Amino acid sequence: MTLSNDQLMAAMATVQDPDLGKDLVTLGMVREVSCTGQEVAVHVELTTPACPMKDRIRDDIHAAIKAAAQSAGVAEPTVDVTFTASVRGGGDSGAPLPGVRHVIAVGAGKGGVGKSSVSVNLAVGLAKLGARVGLLDGDIYGPSLETMLGLGNTSPTARGNMLDPFEVAGIKAMTIARLVDPEKPMIWRGPMAHKAFSQLLMQTTWGELDYLFVDLPPGTGDVPLSLAQQLPLTGAVIVCTPQRVAQDDARRAVRMFQQLEVGILGVVENMSWFLADDGTEYDLFGRGGAESMAAGMNLPFLGAIPLHTSMRRHADEGTPAKNYEINDTVTTALTTLCESTAQQVSITAMSGLVQPTISVH
Repeated sequence: MTLSNDQLMAAMATVQDPDLGKDLVTLGMVREVSCTGQEVAVHVELTTPACPMKDRIRDDIHAAIKAAAQSAGVAEPTVDVTFTASVRGGGDSGAPLPGVRHVIAVGAGKGGVGKSSVSVNLAVGLAKLGARVGLLDGDIYGPSLETMLGLGNTSPTARGNMLDPFEVAGIKAMTIARLVDPEKPMIWRGPMAHKAFSQLLMQTTWGELDYLFVDLPPGTGDVPLSLAQQLPLTGAVIVCTPQRVAQDDARRAVRMFQQLEVGILGVVENMSWFLADDGTEYDLFGRGGAESMAAGMNLPFLGAIPLHTSMRRHADEGTPAKNYEINDTVTTALTTLCESTAQQVSITAMSGLVQPTISVH
């Protein structure tokens, strides 16, 4: 005697997604269950390839099927759980960027906190985990992704009035730095920056993406406002270094997005500590400050990223994927950041997206 499909599905209905707080059946994550003899096969579709709860879900499935077998008075079967992933939300044909499921702003209240570095590491890391990722350099006045992604020898191409994104390090990217004279300063007033940003965003052939990260300029000016007006953002990631002066400006960035009705996916503490080649750690800026700020503002904390000389070298050389090969400490920190961000996106996606509105009084 073996478990029937109805019994198996009833067992699966007792397994919850730890992040979403609902069972796998209700969430539509159970794609197939079957029992052949004493072997049960379960296919679960996760909400992101970067799911940090995969092992827990697998363990809970095993426990649920074991309990179902005991309740039915049958021998405990062997259980084989396989996972696939499909990022949910967005991508509607009528959306401003059809095919792009989630647009995520990466912002900071001030310059110099490593916002572009975090944007690149997020994009490249999620691509390494299996997601389809794009990255837009939204810093019109001081674009840096050309160098950090190693785009210096590439030439832009277009089809009609649509730009082809650059494909590098497993992601699709666009930056104004490859469209203008490299030494030409962007001496533009706000409306011109708004127009340039809009063209880069809307006139790039992004195709099918799970995540499109937009690396914003520092502060609370025209580009963040333009982004919030044009697209239904999934949320914003706020980058902050540990020291108090950075926290003060990060709070303003948080309040700006909240005023625009853009949810905060979480806070990243960048340059949390300096990691020397011999493994010694130095808390240069007061480790933990941004994490405390996040807790005080009731915001998710996405992770702490160290400083390492190799990360600077990889940024200068345009080889961001090598950041994941420095050592176990750096790899773990960056992977945790990617998984935590994807986790918050999934939670937000299942809660529904909100179109930001702006009121001027």
